Amino acid sequence: MSHSVEANTLEIANPNFSMASQEVVDARSKNWFAHTEYGLAILRYDAVKELVMSPFLRQGSYKWPDHNNAHGEWAQWWKRIMLGKEGEDHRRLRRLGQPAFAPKLVSALLPSFQELANELISNFEDRGKCEFMAEFAEPYATRVICKLVGLSDENWRELANLAVEMGFALGVNYKRDEARVDAAIDTLMNLARDLVAGRRENPRDDFVGNLISATDSEGRLSEQELYDMIVLSIFGGIDTTRNQIGLAMNCFLENPDQWKLLGENPDLGRAAVEEVMRTRPTTTWVTREASEDFEHRGLHIKKGTTVHLFAASAGTDPEHFEPGFDITKKRKPHFGFGGGKHHCIGSPIARGDMTEALKLLSQRLLNPRLNGTADWLPNSGNTGPLTLPIKFDKVT
Repeated sequence: MSHSVEANTLEIANPNFSMASQEVVDARSKNWFAHTEYGLAILRYDAVKELVMSPFLRQGSYKWPDHNNAHGEWAQWWKRIMLGKEGEDHRRLRRLGQPAFAPKLVSALLPSFQELANELISNFEDRGKCEFMAEFAEPYATRVICKLVGLSDENWRELANLAVEMGFALGVNYKRDEARVDAAIDTLMNLARDLVAGRRENPRDDFVGNLISATDSEGRLSEQELYDMIVLSIFGGIDTTRNQIGLAMNCFLENPDQWKLLGENPDLGRAAVEEVMRTRPTTTWVTREASEDFEHRGLHIKKGTTVHLFAASAGTDPEHFEPGFDITKKRKPHFGFGGGKHHCIGSPIARGDMTEALKLLSQRLLNPRLNGTADWLPNSGNTGPLTLPIKFDKVT
């Protein structure tokens, strides 16, 4: 057992901690896990794969409001949603929500994703430069969600701002920011109510329509569950997709030959999304909590222990992946969408919209490179560029 106990310590609460640091590489080569201020960090591919499926771990961030002594609207919503539920409660919500994210719905939306990407690129293409996050990633991610839930494109800026405001709940100053977070979720709840009322008046076979009609042998979504799921889709869809598209562009700035290859072979779009999410996932770790005492690989893990599954470290584990970024290589599945029973329910839509975006960007923006300095969120938790100024050559 001694080999299991000898593990490095990572200070993941340190503002300067980075997933890309040598200390993470060193900790991974020392052992499959590391100690942290919060509990354990799981670093290697096999161990993450095993533990993401473990029946002894539950979703870990459900207690976040309690840790921050927060009891407002956002806190109550966070405790109600599928993310924090376990067992039959979780299975029922996922089962009822699943049809709204069905592949046929995603396929029906693909032409509108392409149209949107082309429109946004046309706004800056002639300049040969843009601020990629503000001019493409954010409006694209937000307007995709507008299309998904059936909102007018005119609402996109307000929706993007609300997603940012809600995001403060997941930051270290949640308690300080609680009033603004609660104001944002109140606005989104009212929006969800209006969407549901509108769809009941004009039934359509779309995302909101599918949620309204979702039913199984044990009943259907309650009104509150309906609103909660719409709000979760808006919040989750905007934030993560914006960040992930920004991370994708940055990966290709560092690998220009791969960008050229994608532009010449747009069928590699889906593989490009997977390779980006393997090497630079916006969700760098997923949090679990031990629901009982158990042993794993000779390590005793006590009930209540927080276990961070490091998707970013697992995706570059040298035991399973050779170094580098290559969209033509067949890889093992990554954990960028989590895994197990809590894997991201919206992943088919995220994969679809990011694939279309990268295919069109790579064909219309040639030889992109950094044009100044990018600003970044910390490379831990949920990460991505805040600004990413680029310049490129136009297609002639």
